[in-house]
Amino acid sequence: MPSEEISPGLVIQGFKPPLKLSDFKLIAFDMDSTLINIECVDEIADAAGRKAEVAAITEAAMRGEITDYKDSLRRRVALLKGVKLSHLEQVYNERLQLNPGAARLVAACQKAGMVTLLVSGGFTFFTDRIRDRLQINATRSNILEVDETGVLTGRMVDQLWGDICDGEEKRRMFIQTCAGNGVHPRHAIAMGDGANDLPMMSVAGLSVAYHAKPKVREQAMVAINAGGLDRLLEVLAA
Repeated sequence: MPSEEISPGLVIQGFKPPLKLSDFKLIAFDMDSTLINIECVDEIADAAGRKAEVAAITEAAMRGEITDYKDSLRRRVALLKGVKLSHLEQVYNERLQLNPGAARLVAACQKAGMVTLLVSGGFTFFTDRIRDRLQINATRSNILEVDETGVLTGRMVDQLWGDICDGEEKRRMFIQTCAGNGVHPRHAIAMGDGANDLPMMSVAGLSVAYHAKPKVREQAMVAINAGGLDRLLEVLAA
């Protein structure tokens, strides 16, 4: 089925709307540039005077031009060495905002009884705060190593599930969370903007691209190219 722009900036392919919100039992969100307005790693790098260098790597990774996400993230985090933890607080308090419609969409999904999941190639410093702010059920992301003086070491901390939350780990966490809640992936939604979101989007019953890179827009069942995240509710009837 060819793609169809059902209203300005809202494109669908592979199905006819509307679907029902009640058809779905879980929704997974990417964080950076999806639920929130920034790429946190780029803003942290600003404190080290390396934003342009880090942002260029981030852009290439999100476009799928760098295929080894783990390597790209290690390279970026290494450039954060020496940044104080207090700068991360500044990024959260002064630069980070929820994207338009984020709170409304999350609340609508929660009201419909859906499990909410946040899976990010970013960092727990931010995902934990967004989780608490939006009352999201579960998260998976990366831990920045901090020394005893409150300064980033340029490394990340291994976790019980592995080293880095890349696209494959997002997919595993998506499937694991579905299974843990008795939800078949076809009754789940995955929403993101970058190439590292494609693995989880590929197994979801509904894949949603939000102001996404071209490769992601092309493969998603829903592409929100204008407006807020809550435009998904134009596709999903209550």
